[in-house]
Amino acid sequence: MQKWEYKIVDSKDVPSDGIFKGKNRAALEAYLNGFGEEGWELVNIDSLELEGRTEFVGVAKRGKRL
Repeated sequence: MQKWEYKIVDSKDVPSDGIFKGKNRAALEAYLNGFGEEGWELVNIDSLELEGRTEFVGVAKRGKRL
């Protein structure tokens, strides 16, 4: 039976372009792609984009390594 492990991903962990500019889209993509390289798959995300600022919280999963 396959076992899974989960990780919470949060845009708060990505460096910001400044307090009023929010997160840089390329930096967000690099952050998520890093998890993909480690075998994580984003399975749920709650995001908000307002005036060019993007924020999100999500859940990633990957097969548990035995």
